[in-house]
Amino acid sequence: MTSSSFNPREILHTLKSKLLTVPALALLAGCSANPIYTTTGVVLSNYSEGEATPYVLQMSDTSMACSLGEGIDPLLYSFSRVTSAPDSTGALLMLLAANCSEQRAWEAELSYLRADYQGNVPAAKDARERMKRMNAEIATRRYEAFQRAMRAYDYDPNEANPECPFLYEEQDEFTFLIGLVTGMQAIVNDANSGSMAGVPRNIAPQAERAAQCLDNEKWAGLPNAIRALVWLLIPDTQPALAPDPWRVFDDSARLGIESGLRISMALQAVAAETFGRPDVLEEVLKQYTESEDSFTVNDDYRLVDTVAGEVLLFSSDKYWTEHYGYRTPQRYFGLLSEQRAGEDTPVMSLDDLL
Repeated sequence: MTSSSFNPREILHTLKSKLLTVPALALLAGCSANPIYTTTGVVLSNYSEGEATPYVLQMSDTSMACSLGEGIDPLLYSFSRVTSAPDSTGALLMLLAANCSEQRAWEAELSYLRADYQGNVPAAKDARERMKRMNAEIATRRYEAFQRAMRAYDYDPNEANPECPFLYEEQDEFTFLIGLVTGMQAIVNDANSGSMAGVPRNIAPQAERAAQCLDNEKWAGLPNAIRALVWLLIPDTQPALAPDPWRVFDDSARLGIESGLRISMALQAVAAETFGRPDVLEEVLKQYTESEDSFTVNDDYRLVDTVAGEVLLFSSDKYWTEHYGYRTPQRYFGLLSEQRAGEDTPVMSLDDLL
């Protein structure tokens, strides 16, 4: 006959061990099982969209803003493992991160142009390769920003006839619009990289269609500036009765100055470079510098206007470096040579370099 003993202490120890195993398994299973992480993700996402985004858009320090994008994006998006991805805020963060890459690419391109001007072939080749790699990084980041902006508002640009998204607030409109601009920029950056990033070119006609969902005058002529750039890139997308793209750019520039947001002028400068129109480039640079005296920036989007100004300055620096071997002298920003109207070309003094 077999006998068994009942040991309360042993049973209690076994039950305690099993209970302790439950949270351990939850921890090993990943943060998806931890409600604290989910709550934190929701709080961070809501704070970023409601407070951080408007604050950043009012900044004028573009380097600090882009560093914020590079630093915060991985943290915020890590919570997409436990809650919905914060695509609207994430579009801006990735856009800012791309601006950091672009600043580095600009310096590489200017190094290439200086070396090429000086006939230093090895230095020119090295800088050009560095520039191409940086453009691939920018294109990758900007394509991701474009995709996030489209996902944020359930807009599928690949549909044959997509309906305009529901954009409830002004910030929604801005995020969607800036996502379209970023998509267009991604195409240009990928082309400059030698197609290293593989950004699909059909973003262009998609952006042209989507830009029609936004009020052109409300948004400082930017929707039509996007369309004009696409018409130049893909002439078949231009409606039969549409005006000349360069005239559209001129009108967008006027609206930008009146509205306190000159980002369309940056697109115009990019188009002028792409299609070999130094006359247009000089005119838009001149218009930008002349607008400074009476211009009142839209405080809600100060960062965007500042970035536009940096794009225009870089366009000028590229031209000056390619033709003269150095960046734009401060007093000549708005001109493409040191020859002022009605003046003789000044002789550069070494004192100016001190």
